[in-house]
Amino acid sequence: MESTSERLLTPGEVAALFRVDPKTVTRWAAAGRISSIRTPGGHRRFRESEVHALLRGDEPLVEAR
Repeated sequence: MESTSERLLTPGEVAALFRVDPKTVTRWAAAGRISSIRTPGGHRRFRESEVHALLRGDEPLVEAR
């Protein structure tokens, strides 16, 4: 069961942190570069702790060219 204390971010919020377009965040999730959770309505959400770990460089996020 998921922890309810973990804050979940929208693709737009994650995009603002990385200074990329929200569609880029969605592509990262589809490619498995960042994990996401689907809401009952089918929208993606991202764990705040994982996003901040990526920003700090604790976990690699490499975009394939």
